[in-house]
Amino acid sequence: MANKRKKRETAAALPKRAVDIHFEQLAQDYRHPANRVIQAIGIPVFSFALLGLVWMIPFPEIAFLTKHGYDIFLNWGSFFIAAMIYYYLRLAPTLSYGVLLFIGIFSFFIVQLEYIEKDGGPAVWLICSILLLVSLLALYAGKTLEKPSVSLRGFFKLLLLGPIWLLHFLFKKLQLPY
Repeated sequence: MANKRKKRETAAALPKRAVDIHFEQLAQDYRHPANRVIQAIGIPVFSFALLGLVWMIPFPEIAFLTKHGYDIFLNWGSFFIAAMIYYYLRLAPTLSYGVLLFIGIFSFFIVQLEYIEKDGGPAVWLICSILLLVSLLALYAGKTLEKPSVSLRGFFKLLLLGPIWLLHFLFKKLQLPY
């Protein structure tokens, strides 16, 4: 009992990390149970679609990379992933590793969509655009359920921090530190 009290006192004495402050703000802004369900679906779909759209931006051909066969590994999505992981790594390293795992899964499906497009299927950018639009509309509709109303800045914060915010719930349930 005394050991638990000592841990709580130590935790109270430590300053809060930036990620914890962000998560507390998101928890205050987004409380509605239906909106939480919308977010659990909408945020991963939004993240997948955004990555897919960035992935599809034509990348300049670099002779050195093409000569050695590395051109297939580099696109604008690579830079987007690097920037996103760097930002999340600075906030919560363990959560950024979880996001990286999901990015690997998303990348697999984006490549599969590229193969489907190559075989005459719909364009990847079109699929990702539709998914992005639908997920944004769903997340915005969920935002309107909240009382008091969430600001546009709070909505953009959700879009930026949503992936690690969702993962933090999983980490808490599994009792993993982040």
